[in-house]
Parts: sequence; structure tokens; C-alpha cells
Amino acid sequence: MSDSLVIIPTYNEKENIVKMIQTVFALEKPFHLLIVDDGSPDGTADLVKEQQQKYPGQLHILERSGKLGLGTAYIAGFKWGLDRHYGYFFEMDADFSHPPQDLLRLYDACANGGASLSVGSRYVRGGRLENWPWDRILLSYGASLYVRMITWMPVKDPTAGFVCFKREVLKAIDLDKIRFVGYAFQIEMKFATRMLGFKIKEVPITFKDREEGTSKMSSNIIKEAIMGVIQMRLRSFVSSYALSVKSA
Repeated sequence: MSDSLVIIPTYNEKENIVKMIQTVFALEKPFHLLIVDDGSPDGTADLVKEQQQKYPGQLHILERSGKLGLGTAYIAGFKWGLDRHYGYFFEMDADFSHPPQDLLRLYDACANGGASLSVGSRYVRGGRLENWPWDRILLSYGASLYVRMITWMPVKDPTAGFVCFKREVLKAIDLDKIRFVGYAFQIEMKFATRMLGFKIKEVPITFKDREEGTSKMSSNIIKEAIMGVIQMRLRSFVSSYALSVKSA
């Protein structure tokens, strides 16, 4: 058994998914994997099912009917894992932009380092970007500064999507009230964690641009993130803010 569940949303990741599965299961710490596939027409789900024969009880899949959004994929994964009593929940991309070996460092920050949420960060000392064009670096860093200015979060990489949550955090957040489905989802989850008083720790990573497959970034995702940050900040000033603590 494992106390840790790695959740990987997929859409057309046939070039990466088998290698990613094998890489995670080769790590010295045992992890379980949950692939949340949004009806990939390229056969990603079929490849995962083939791998399940090699990793029974370790590799799981949730199949959804279409592209329902990054945030809803993770929330579905969180609920699935909470029902099965995992203690640590990881978000990670399938394209190797998040180094799988750093799962161990994110786990250690939560299990032994006092964090309730650990963040694989590009913008703390020791973190860096690799194979990114300068305009994309400028956009990403500018977005991080914007989020920090509006939300007052002491997180240098608030848009990061490589994270580890302790079970207690996901139990405290009303996941049904998380509003955003794109990259604003990553900001909202950190904001909720912070508002509920949990400790966040950033762990430096090297973030690499994907080598296989295509990016899922779109103008709608960017717009949602820009406006979503303002909405989150405004809701935090009123009692009807969408995130709340659930009873035990």
C-alpha cells in the first residue's frame, strides 16, 4: 500500500503517459497513480489500461466524457482519493515539465517539514525554467507578481501546478465551491489553503517545457486567471466567501 496518490489529468498524452507511469513507479518511495482522462481521442486511456496489468492496485484511471477542465479533473481525483483514505495528494502534469523525482521532495516537505501544502516552485532560490522562450518567461513571472500583489499570498510561484496537499487540507476545503477550472484553479486552491490557516512551503524545481505533445494553454484560460484573482480577493473580504471549513 501507499499513503500517497499522484493525480495526473490527461488529454491526448499518448507520447508521454507510459513513460510517466513507469518513471513514477520506479521511484524509491511507493506512490499510487490516478490518471483522469478527459476522453482523449488519441488512445491515452487505452495505454493506461494496458499498464494497469503491470501495476495492479497501484495504477488507476477515471475516464470522463470530454474536456471538462483541469480543475474539475483534480477535484474528481481528490474526492476519489479521499474516499480511499490516502494521506498525501499530488498534482502533476503528464508531459515531464514537472520532474517526477521531485515528488519525493514535495512529500518530505509535508511529511517531515511541517508543511500542509508543498509547492514545486520555479521562482524560489534554486528553482529555474529550462527551454522556455523569453516572452513566455516574462508572462509567467509577471503573472506570479500580479497574483501576489492582488492576493497578498507569500507564495512566489502561485500558478504552479506541481504540488502536494496533506489530507487535512482537502478535508477542510469545500471542494464543491471551488469555482475555477483552468489555471486559476491552481491559484484558488493555494489561496483557500492560506485563508484556512495552513502552512505552505515552496520547494525549488527545474521546470522544463514539454518535449512531446501539445500545450493546453488558451486565451480563455489566461482571461479566467486574470479576472479570477480579483474575484478571489474580493470574496475574501465578505462572509459569503465561497470556501469554507467542513465539519469533521
